Amino acid sequence: MPDFSVSLWVAVIAITLVAGFVKGTVGFAMPMIMISGLGSLLPPELALAALMFPTLATNAAQAMRGGGSAALASAKKHWRYIVIVMVMIACSAQLVSILPSWALFLIIGVPVVIFALIQLAGVRFTIPPSGKVYAEFGLGGFSGFVGGMSGVWGPPTVLYLTALDTPKVEQMRVQGIIYGLAAVVLCAAHINSGVLTLATAPLSAVLLIPAMLGIAVGFRMSDALDQVKFRKATLVVLVVAGLNLIRRGIEGF
Repeated sequence: MPDFSVSLWVAVIAITLVAGFVKGTVGFAMPMIMISGLGSLLPPELALAALMFPTLATNAAQAMRGGGSAALASAKKHWRYIVIVMVMIACSAQLVSILPSWALFLIIGVPVVIFALIQLAGVRFTIPPSGKVYAEFGLGGFSGFVGGMSGVWGPPTVLYLTALDTPKVEQMRVQGIIYGLAAVVLCAAHINSGVLTLATAPLSAVLLIPAMLGIAVGFRMSDALDQVKFRKATLVVLVVAGLNLIRRGIEGF
């Protein structure tokens, strides 16, 4: 276990608690909050290792909240998108040298912020049933392609589900399934890379407690939101996530 001071432990636990709460409320942004917050306090590799177990556990809780049959039904409904994202992550992960990470962050962040702000201003973008397959291939392919090279696949997925006007409970569940599968791949990759080791795993295990507490409170908040308020909350978090990606892109330029 890292030899942290009391104040550092308090900060690390608080960041994880907030990340869990936001994820429980809108279904995403936990890795963004944890890597941004913990990355300012801890070495980058330790911050990355710390979010592994909390990400796996919270995504499992989110995906299975309505039970296994509900999760299976959601997976069947969006199976093409899920398969496309996973395949593209696996393929594009081999192409990390093609584009620098800062360019990828800008490629994702700029359109996400523009799209979310326009919708917050009252303009609605929707995907009609006849266009769902095209959206699955287009947004799913884009999400997986940039995700494999940058590790960020959440915002395009949220855009896809939001444009489909997916009901709140369904949207939360689908996000849990997609991010959970991606988290398994990411965790396995970082066991192989040496980021998640016997030395770093205890910190990640301890942070399961505040992460699960945070997501439990977030679930209660989400349940209290109607579809309109949930959509607005999702778009606000998308703006913050997109701005954070733009910041990372500019800093890395």
